[in-house]
Amino acid sequence: MARSRSAGSRTVSSTESKPDPKAAAAADPAAAREDAGLLAAVPFACAVFAEDGALRAANARYRAEFGELPEHERREALLARLRGEARDGARPREVRAPHSGRWYALHWGRAEHAGAAADVLTAVDISERMETLASHKSRQEKLLFTSRMMSVGEMAATLAHELNQPLAAIMNYVNGSLRLVEQAGGPVQVERALQAARTQAEHASAVISRVREFVRAREPRRDAHELARIAETVLELLRLEAERLDLRIELGLPDALPPVFADRVMVEQVLLNLVKNAIEAMREIAPERRELRIDARLNLDEQVEVRVCDRGAGLSAAEQDQLFSPFFTTKTDGLGIGLAICRSIIEYHEGRLFFEPREGGGSVFGFTLPRYEARG
Repeated sequence: MARSRSAGSRTVSSTESKPDPKAAAAADPAAAREDAGLLAAVPFACAVFAEDGALRAANARYRAEFGELPEHERREALLARLRGEARDGARPREVRAPHSGRWYALHWGRAEHAGAAADVLTAVDISERMETLASHKSRQEKLLFTSRMMSVGEMAATLAHELNQPLAAIMNYVNGSLRLVEQAGGPVQVERALQAARTQAEHASAVISRVREFVRAREPRRDAHELARIAETVLELLRLEAERLDLRIELGLPDALPPVFADRVMVEQVLLNLVKNAIEAMREIAPERRELRIDARLNLDEQVEVRVCDRGAGLSAAEQDQLFSPFFTTKTDGLGIGLAICRSIIEYHEGRLFFEPREGGGSVFGFTLPRYEARG
């Protein structure tokens, strides 16, 4: 039997439960008005949640900014909804509201409400700050891009100047040898080899000429080009090397692929570099696994996406982080400027150069180019 004692005219039983905070608040209209007045004075969205996570009080700004969310009356449900847009932490500090797209800094505190402990949430709208940060980041990236292009331009101009004279000499020697072979009625195989060498030298001369123009004008000469023709040119240049390594090359380009808006010689250089890197990556693997594939498709952004897929050893996480950094290379005799130049060329074409591991082993290097019909 429960014991009781007299306290004036009131009897208190030891079995009485603690007062319900919600009932206490409802029974005290003055306290409720005081809480509402305090929250209304807060210049940000503010709400009070009880220990069980239920919303107990909120100011008008909180209801205006979060009231559209069905979860706004439950603490954990609200956090779970916002966490999908959060950038860190189990209890997010900076979140993007999914219904309005605005950014908020969330601040939590402990207080007493209606005689019980409660969590107080203050949500400060930081959308303008986030927009400023995004704008600042964009400007930094543009400055970095300009700086990178200046460095690449200076290096390309030097290389073009130094390579021009020996290349001209090679062309003269090849043409002279062809004339001698024709006059002497030499072997057909020798004549074909010299003609192939001349084709390679002419291509190299065209590349150097376009690089010099690229550096001088700061803008590629772009027009409509069929990606299949570009790929065929590149594969012809590398055909002998692929045959020597017993390497299989598959070309998976759809017939309906739209023309790209590009500088042909520059895109050829990018594709040539990526295919050569893929061949290099497979030198040390078993011949039966030496498989290279070039795919293309129209992606969700309505750009033409080209992918060069190899079956090499792949790249470690550390190598992937530095992949497009100038002067970083995984080759013992490499300079580490190939991918950096490729990236600059593709960015000039308003595209994107990317890497991803290949399922089943190997690597995928790809880039995007705008369609000719979508040119600006």
